[in-house]
Amino acid sequence: MSEQPLYQRLGGYDAVAAATDDMIPRLLNDPLLKPYFDHMSQDGTRKLRQHFVDFLVSAAGGPAYYIGRDMRTIHAGMGISDADWEAFVAATRATLQQLHVPERESGEVLALVETTKQEILEHPVG
Repeated sequence: MSEQPLYQRLGGYDAVAAATDDMIPRLLNDPLLKPYFDHMSQDGTRKLRQHFVDFLVSAAGGPAYYIGRDMRTIHAGMGISDADWEAFVAATRATLQQLHVPERESGEVLALVETTKQEILEHPVG
């Protein structure tokens, strides 16, 4: 018998959606990250939430298909720094801890997040 994908070990779609629902307010209220979201409408926040869910479900081996733009395009010109990235990772860790996600699965989620880092950070030219 082969091992279940991360998606199933996390608890499926509802668990990923619950984690997203815990994490989005953390991002929106983080003093360092809040300015990135200040311009968002309620509809924009709902769309962001669904893109998060679809991306995470897909990346974790679940049945969703992420139809959003690639991470580099989405974050281009935002000036996201290492400090911003660390705040995002801290919010992710806090959500995983809040939801009592086991250490192994938490590590795998953080590793998935880490795969996007180089596409999200703003790299100075020159």
